[in-house]
Amino acid sequence: MRILQLTQFYPPVIGGEERHVRNLGAALARRGHEVSVATLRHPAAAVEEMDGDVRVLRLRGTLQRVGSLFTESDRRLAPPFPDPELLAGLARVMRRQRPDIVHAHNWIVHSYLPLRPLFPARLVQTLHDYSLVCARKNLMRQGRPCSGPALGKCLTCARAHYGTAKGTVTALATRASSPLVRSGVDRFLAVSCAVAALNGLEGHCEVVPNFIPDDLGAPPAIPPALPELLPDAPYMLFVGDLNYQKGVPVLLQAYRRLQDAPPLVLIGRSYAEELRDLPPGVRVFSSWPHAAVLEAWRRCMFGLAPSVWPEPCATVVMEAMAFGKPMIVTDIGGMPDLVEGGRNGLLVPPGDAEALAAGMQRLLNDPGLRAQLAAGCLERIETLKAASVVARIEAIYRDLLAKDASQRRNSEGAVHALPAERS
Repeated sequence: MRILQLTQFYPPVIGGEERHVRNLGAALARRGHEVSVATLRHPAAAVEEMDGDVRVLRLRGTLQRVGSLFTESDRRLAPPFPDPELLAGLARVMRRQRPDIVHAHNWIVHSYLPLRPLFPARLVQTLHDYSLVCARKNLMRQGRPCSGPALGKCLTCARAHYGTAKGTVTALATRASSPLVRSGVDRFLAVSCAVAALNGLEGHCEVVPNFIPDDLGAPPAIPPALPELLPDAPYMLFVGDLNYQKGVPVLLQAYRRLQDAPPLVLIGRSYAEELRDLPPGVRVFSSWPHAAVLEAWRRCMFGLAPSVWPEPCATVVMEAMAFGKPMIVTDIGGMPDLVEGGRNGLLVPPGDAEALAAGMQRLLNDPGLRAQLAAGCLERIETLKAASVVARIEAIYRDLLAKDASQRRNSEGAVHALPAERS
């Protein structure tokens, strides 16, 4: 098959979604498919290049020219409506690559939808977040999980987050475009049950989680200096943005409650407002390469993901499990899809520092429980590796193309079955 992935960002921009798209492209190419990726242009990357066996095409977007619209200069999002230059660039890519399958990831799909009638490719959309119903994509309102979209709430929330003008446009565009996406996509994939349900697609899409490479648990090759910064003593590990949404303030409160606490290592993008007055024993590292993060997972006792938002499908949880490291996670979003309490980790309520501290203390005091949960991690992770998940995605592609072929055969058969005209 010829497969074109559409994604807002691609390495060198790195995050969970970007890593998923890259891993998916590489895995599909290894399975014999012709894979390309169309993404937004990034000043530090070539306009066109080969990433292994995957062709990467970087396109200019009109809105990306206006840097003042974005709070992060290297993450200039595609809008929830067609971007003129991006649409034109995608049309050129479609004519050149002639894909059988277009697999979109998040808002870049809006710039492709007007092209759907012009090309026969089938359209698959993976939802990595709540962008079908939420202008902020995270379904959080005033620091708490939102009860669901409503025009007044969405306008107020988007304006508070983006500013009045940008927030109004984003909220209205998200609301207006949602029916068009629902009708224009051939098959939705949601990365967790929570993503399917909260986007209003429960029963109307397939839940296909993110995945990790088959060989991720192997010892990584890393710069020798970085592991020397890790504690010599056993430590607990958090990996992710060091902010409120990821539960860092709750984690620090919980850590202060522990007795004889070992070191707590935090690795991620720093947010100064969440890292004031760190308790003794906490070490913070930022801008570590992925290989070094994996080495940190290999050496730790167990991991922590105390998110207070409905995190869709946390790749860091899978990475920890690949090394047999139990996780303490919050019972929200896609976390329960990955962690079964008492089998491969522990679940605690979001925002509850006391419950989180109790879970941490329990694992610290019980090496036998840690070993039991570690075995559960290694068993669970086999279903979350590329060999399992990519095969499911490939089967979805084939099913869509088989239905097309069947419809063509039926149409041709109907034409041949027409009675001849009488003279």
